[in-house]
Amino acid sequence: MLIIAGHVRVDPERRDALVAEFADLVRRARAAPGCLDVAITADSVDPGRINNVERWASQADLDHWRSVAQAPDVDDVFLQTEVSLFDASNERPPF
Repeated sequence: MLIIAGHVRVDPERRDALVAEFADLVRRARAAPGCLDVAITADSVDPGRINNVERWASQADLDHWRSVAQAPDVDDVFLQTEVSLFDASNERPPF
């Protein structure tokens, strides 16, 4: 399993509109083969932060999704990006 997790910093006045721009992408990603979960959400305490969490069954599934995703072109509005991809080999309940 692959996990993509992190956040981007944006102008606080644009955050909610940017999150809304990703709603269709999130819906389509969740229906994509190999997608275990995707969330692109406004941070609950920082108005300039958008959180990103994704779980994919395999690199092949993620690669296929990226080839058809047609993500919104918003890179120029990201002030800072701290998002990483992690390989997860073990899954268990956190509590």
